[in-house]
Amino acid sequence: MQYHLIHNGILIDGNGGRPVSNAAILIKNNMVEYAGAEDSLDLPSAEIKKIDAGGGYLLPGFIDTHLHLLAQGFRMEDNLYTPLSLYFYQGVENMRLTLMAGVTTVRDAGLADIGVKRAIEKDIFPGPRVQISVMPLSITGGHFDFHLNSGFDMKISYPGFPGAVCDGPEEVRKRAREVLRAGAEIIKVMVTGGVMSANDSPEHPQFTPEELEVIVEEANYRGVKVMAHAHGVEGIKNALNAGISSIEHGTFIDEESIQLMLEKEAYLIPTLVAGDYLREQAETGGLPEYSQQGAIHVVEILVENMKNAYQAGVKIVMGTDSGVLPHGKNLRELDLLCEVGMTPMEAIMAGTKNAAQCLGWEEKVGTLEEGKLADVVISKTDPLSDIKSLGNPDNIVMVIKDGKIVKDLL
Repeated sequence: MQYHLIHNGILIDGNGGRPVSNAAILIKNNMVEYAGAEDSLDLPSAEIKKIDAGGGYLLPGFIDTHLHLLAQGFRMEDNLYTPLSLYFYQGVENMRLTLMAGVTTVRDAGLADIGVKRAIEKDIFPGPRVQISVMPLSITGGHFDFHLNSGFDMKISYPGFPGAVCDGPEEVRKRAREVLRAGAEIIKVMVTGGVMSANDSPEHPQFTPEELEVIVEEANYRGVKVMAHAHGVEGIKNALNAGISSIEHGTFIDEESIQLMLEKEAYLIPTLVAGDYLREQAETGGLPEYSQQGAIHVVEILVENMKNAYQAGVKIVMGTDSGVLPHGKNLRELDLLCEVGMTPMEAIMAGTKNAAQCLGWEEKVGTLEEGKLADVVISKTDPLSDIKSLGNPDNIVMVIKDGKIVKDLL
């Protein structure tokens, strides 16, 4: 039995209440046993390792609900030259950067397989706790069809890694079953084109309503959710009407689809930081020609529509699409969420408690309270007065995941 006591800190527990000064967190093995005012804590009569937070801010480990741990920019042409094993070695560094940024739990939106998840669980290398989708589903010519119109196929393929492309209800059903067989804990589906696509546009709907209903049906059989990459309005509506639980990006969301999101109690993950990064890359020539105009066009619309969604009360949570942008910049998303209307406390909750609910993991992560896994982040800056400061990993002076210290700059 091992105890850690974090003391001399200011607690922001993820529930949205007032910060607690002179706070302490008592960790027993890998669980939180107490989080609150230090003078209300009765210490056990056991050996306790004390950690002085130095007046820093104690927060739950953050949760990124949309990233790609094995991706490095999504330039399909790179797949011609990059050895398969290199993706996994780069992924190890991506996971370390994510953890050092204060993100202890992630939902991988495509490309991380069951072996990646098991390696993290076995502590072979440091990484965030991960919920995997394995491979997104795509129509022929859709956002995850890696064929170029030259006829060359840029997809990555190896045993145990399902293909993405499927058309028609029966093929869609089979592919959904294949990704579930491969270990998917959530099914990801591309219901519109994408910004980085070679063959489509973000506004274009993909998959028929019937096909989407089949995917949701197969997910429901296993008790898992479905997440939808969706920019255009028609694709968003198709996804929501089929029973999909979260809309990723949601760029062209309108009043009607906002109301539908409220009715369905669906989550919205705007990935604002990815849009901001892609616009910068497009303006400086850092994207392939086929992606440049789409990137600029999407970001011009995204922020205004997210303001409308927030004001209407849509459940918005933190996701970054890291892998499109470099890894380790995840908490920059919090500042951008504030730019669409959130308070700093709301943004913190969007990256902790509410993100955990989106993943269905709220019983074990997302807040600092008794009975939750001991995922703790200590910031040397006050995130309520300077939310932008969390986006700089140097301000994250300690990260504890599952009761283990994985970063210590105190």
